[in-house]
Amino acid sequence: MPKPSPKQIDTSEAVRLAKKLVAENKFPMLATIDSDQPRLRPVSPVRTESFTIHVGNLRSYHKTREIANNPKVELCYLDSDHNQVRITGIAHIETNRSVLEKIWNKNRLLQHYLGTIDNPDLIVYRIEPVRVRYMQEWALEYIEIPFDKL
Repeated sequence: MPKPSPKQIDTSEAVRLAKKLVAENKFPMLATIDSDQPRLRPVSPVRTESFTIHVGNLRSYHKTREIANNPKVELCYLDSDHNQVRITGIAHIETNRSVLEKIWNKNRLLQHYLGTIDNPDLIVYRIEPVRVRYMQEWALEYIEIPFDKL
């Protein structure tokens, strides 16, 4: 069987494809560090703006302590064709009330389970990218997404 040959794409096309992949794939994997052990789990972002991702969380979850101890995280989005976007970032607790209200008003699950936006168990992390990479299946190397494109 011949080795697959990925289509060559330029940076602007990679930006478009990366944004599309993030928009269409709703359950990325979030990596954190627990002392010296990496931890990985699927998450369901509650807001996405380009490559800045908001993730809802409960204060009692173990990842809350992990992120408090080391806010460096990575999200990996993978589509059914094995194309991927890796967002390396810093997780910040979102405190902007306007942003929180927009998230709350669009998320029936948060409303159902937490009752009020002021529930002290609710934490929303804003993951601000420091590096974004896109890779096509079989390409075997990432395309860096330039920050002027974020």
